[in-house]
Amino acid sequence: MVDYPIVKTTDIKAAVDALKQKFPDAIQDDTRQGYGGIIVDKNHLVEVATALRDDFGFDYLSSATAVDYLGISDHMEMVYHAYRTAGGPALVFKAQTPRDKPEIPSLINVWPGADFQEREAWDLYGIKFPGHPNLKRILLWDGFDGHPMRKDWQEAYYEEDHKPFESRWPGGWVHRAEERNIYGKNVKYPADFDLSKLSDTSEESHYADLGLGVSVQKLADESHIKTDRLVVNMGPHHPSTHGVFRMIVTLNGETIEKLEPVMGYLHRNHEKIGERNTFLHNMPFTDRLDYLSSMGNNLGYALAVEQLLANGARYQPPTYRAECIRVLMVELTRIVNHLWAIGFLLNDLGAFFTPALYAIAEREKILDFFEATAGSRMMCNYMRFGGVFKDLPERIRGEATRVNDLVRDYDTMEFLTELINERLPRSIDELDQYLTDSEIIKSRTVGVGYLSPEMAIAYSAAGPLLRASGVPYDVRRADPYSIYPELDFDVAVRYNGDIYDRYLIRLDEMRESLRILKQILPRLERTRGEAIFAGNKQHTPRVPLGEAYGRVENPKGELGFYVVSAGDEKGPQNPWRYHVRAPSFISLTALGPMCIGHKVADVVAILGSIDIVLGETDR
Repeated sequence: MVDYPIVKTTDIKAAVDALKQKFPDAIQDDTRQGYGGIIVDKNHLVEVATALRDDFGFDYLSSATAVDYLGISDHMEMVYHAYRTAGGPALVFKAQTPRDKPEIPSLINVWPGADFQEREAWDLYGIKFPGHPNLKRILLWDGFDGHPMRKDWQEAYYEEDHKPFESRWPGGWVHRAEERNIYGKNVKYPADFDLSKLSDTSEESHYADLGLGVSVQKLADESHIKTDRLVVNMGPHHPSTHGVFRMIVTLNGETIEKLEPVMGYLHRNHEKIGERNTFLHNMPFTDRLDYLSSMGNNLGYALAVEQLLANGARYQPPTYRAECIRVLMVELTRIVNHLWAIGFLLNDLGAFFTPALYAIAEREKILDFFEATAGSRMMCNYMRFGGVFKDLPERIRGEATRVNDLVRDYDTMEFLTELINERLPRSIDELDQYLTDSEIIKSRTVGVGYLSPEMAIAYSAAGPLLRASGVPYDVRRADPYSIYPELDFDVAVRYNGDIYDRYLIRLDEMRESLRILKQILPRLERTRGEAIFAGNKQHTPRVPLGEAYGRVENPKGELGFYVVSAGDEKGPQNPWRYHVRAPSFISLTALGPMCIGHKVADVVAILGSIDIVLGETDR
């Protein structure tokens, strides 16, 4: 157990006032319309951040977001959301820099969790972070020309800044940009990029910081058994890496000395797409991030845009029934995700397919309900700003496609009641009975992949990864949203910080989700027939000027959306900035330290215990 300092107040204003007294010349309020937080002189950024952590208890850096304001005020800025693990809202602080030479001091020595987020800001925006020990591209390759999230960057097949493109609507004179761009002239490389040394150049930056000099060398100490020090690539083509993900592993014999995650093989610049879509058009794109948790993704984005809409005169909050349905969907999603995570953790341990099939069997029943309600099983475009797409159906029906097909036809509430009260509890108990006391599982997981509570906080770990290290931090309790304050449930926490506890905590969380769902059922009955959309009509008012950060406790941890509206009253309604705080991405910051001292076979299990999805990692 860690003794956390007692925080006397969660009042952010009081903390800001005290911070201003401590740094009177370095801090000013962000007075832009619709904005909040404080702007910190970048020359004092590290001092202010250190004070926030050490003197004010903001020990957890959740999100670090880059924004380009070309055409508005022609500067770039980093937006940081810092929280207390004891609970409470964010203290939002920002640092600004000129676009022509964008530099902001690194905060990696204050919060190591800034590591990958600063590399992402350098990769996509070109902001340099003096003091960062390993500042290089993270989502794009070394031969990529430019920084694609900057407002003045255009891709080879660029058409317009915003959708819908005129080539497609309303006239219908459809053409593809590729038809008007000569093949072979559509690729540019950085000026200093030597294409003739492609294989060497693309790999140098990955190996440069390993400090080996060569890939293989003998140990100098002759007093021990001689072993080889090797650099081994695991992935990106191996199924154990959960998709197109790569780990550069430095081995001394079979013992890991260093591990560096390499990602970006699936990157398609989700956020650039998000800034060309309208606000509403982005909803089905959120499904594709963590495709096992699409309902939770929908909700996080809806909360962010609803914060912006709340600044307008016409906004009406979601109805109570809509909130009940939202909680129903996201807690079922938590169970869907954790069943999958446990099944494939067993795959990673070498128990191929059978445990996964047991876990997936009941998951399919939840997907039947999702399909009947949202129209799709995995990527559910269901949430809307101010409510949900449609109410729960009276019955869950299926169609016969072959002779002698068994056709689904259930009363929806009876189906949910049996699922929540009988089927899911029985399925979770079965997994517990078969797996928890297994001698093989314990020998492979107990004490493996240890992450201390201090490191978990420092590295910005979230969700089960954070709570399995003894930190009882859950956004649903720490900074509540929707109707969670009125629901009775406990924050699941385990204290050993190893793979085994990360397995156990997912069982715990599924059982807590069932507690929540059992409270939702009578609320659904009580609100039957009530409106599922604010004002009983689906419409989206114009999104006012400002910024917002919506976050939810997704199955993999805190999922956050930072959105900025330029507030264009006449033009298209597109986010000026659309950023995803992806738990799969940030939690990988701790992967390297967790693997040191273990064997190669342990790496696969440690990665599986984090539970990542590459669609969310790479975006």
